[in-house]
Amino acid sequence: MKQQTWEQLLENNKNWASAKKEIDPHFFNRLKEQQNPRYLWIGCSDSRVPANEVTGTDPGEIFVHRNIANLVVHTDLNLISVLQYAVEVLKIEHIIVCGHYGCGGINAAMTHQSYGLLNKWLRNIKDVYKHHRNELDMITDPDEKSNKLVEFNVVEQVLNLAQTSIVQRAWKERQGPWLHGWIYRIEDGILHTLCEMPPNHPIDPIYRFDLPE
Repeated sequence: MKQQTWEQLLENNKNWASAKKEIDPHFFNRLKEQQNPRYLWIGCSDSRVPANEVTGTDPGEIFVHRNIANLVVHTDLNLISVLQYAVEVLKIEHIIVCGHYGCGGINAAMTHQSYGLLNKWLRNIKDVYKHHRNELDMITDPDEKSNKLVEFNVVEQVLNLAQTSIVQRAWKERQGPWLHGWIYRIEDGILHTLCEMPPNHPIDPIYRFDLPE
């Protein structure tokens, strides 16, 4: 595959904008007036999994946060800030955590190699592995084990969302958003549902907040 230069990216942008206006002359005028997405996408930083591309949506339809291995870490102020804005200001209706098979972050967390500062981030994935060790250690095929950890990780991150006061408050005040765990297979480009959590879904009581009426 031929690598594009940075100049080509700018040229591609001009062609894209021109094509958009040719199809819909008022597209950008509408876009600048408001941001009103229904979805928050929490995905992996992997360049092969762009939210708008794989869901067939236009700019303005999905609010996006991406990080290595699509983690929801309660001490990550970047993630928490995005979550709060999406839930409390944009009033999004659905939050999607999307992982993908063959995830480099997942594979790195399964090794004993030290990656410097990245170790602190991968520690969150190692904790997921530890939680599901009995089932994962029974899998001998490395790719199958990695894929299973990818799935476990998505489900754990959905649970992490439900354990935030931001989501719990929104559930109480407006019966939303719904939480979804999806997986993406790069080989065929298809998304699959792993789990979903409706508003006020039961969670472990230790993570439940007493919020004012």
